[in-house]
Amino acid sequence: MRWSPVRPPSMFGCCATRRLAAQLIVRYVCCHTVAGCTRAHTQSIGQQACRRRPISIAAGLRGVVAIPLKARLSTTENHLIELLPRKDRTRLLAICEPVELELAEVLCEPGKQTRHVYFPIEGFISLVAVIDDHPGLEVGMVGREGMLGAHLVLGVAIAPLHALVQGPGSAWRIATPAFREELAQSKALQNGLNRYLYVLMAQLAASAACQRFHMIGPRLARWLLMTQDRAHTDTFHVTHEFLAYMLGVRRVGVTTAAGALQRKGLIEYRHGNLKVLDRSGLEAAACGCYAADRRAYFSQLE
Repeated sequence: MRWSPVRPPSMFGCCATRRLAAQLIVRYVCCHTVAGCTRAHTQSIGQQACRRRPISIAAGLRGVVAIPLKARLSTTENHLIELLPRKDRTRLLAICEPVELELAEVLCEPGKQTRHVYFPIEGFISLVAVIDDHPGLEVGMVGREGMLGAHLVLGVAIAPLHALVQGPGSAWRIATPAFREELAQSKALQNGLNRYLYVLMAQLAASAACQRFHMIGPRLARWLLMTQDRAHTDTFHVTHEFLAYMLGVRRVGVTTAAGALQRKGLIEYRHGNLKVLDRSGLEAAACGCYAADRRAYFSQLE
């Protein structure tokens, strides 16, 4: 059912309250998500998991290359934009510029000013938490269902997470000043992005709990499903090293989990090429976080 952009009661009243809420969200992501990751390493695969060899973000993202679809920029194809009334959608697209997202491209870094927001069409983006000198840990994904830069809705221009391209493809890009001006004028855009903020917060919280409580196999199945949803293809080029980097575990753990999924006939993996053979079976093998993410999204944005 198509979501009707009727303005809900505001969660954040005045500007000061919105800024405070944004700061709390950033602190939650930095403290709880990574803390959950640390505990997951200890419980699931032992103390050695936290001492794995550091992998740089750029090097790690050699892994996933989704087979790209032909760009079709004549239509929006971003769900958040499609949900807008025609007048608001037309006005927003007038300030958008089409860009190609390159694999491993860094779009924003934590603690730095946000220069642009992105509405992916075909490409998709990893949200990575980076703490001190530890390897980064993926805590969320953004594809055509969402946007990068949602913290601007809270009046905060400082990025809370490292964002880099995991799957190349096309996107709409808007400069921050132009986006803020349009956001102030469009109630429908405000309402839609407030709902998306809720979905994003739910995804980040689920990732923290998932890292703490769930085993590698179900987490890997969830990651593959999330990637397939955003790549719109059954086939990826992905290494075990990269999967270990994204999941925050040792490579041997990923090898064991991927082998189990392959023996069940859910995936096929050869020489770095992974193909999803049985999506329904993969959904059954995934932890409950995947279904919870989808329920949260469709309850707010459909």
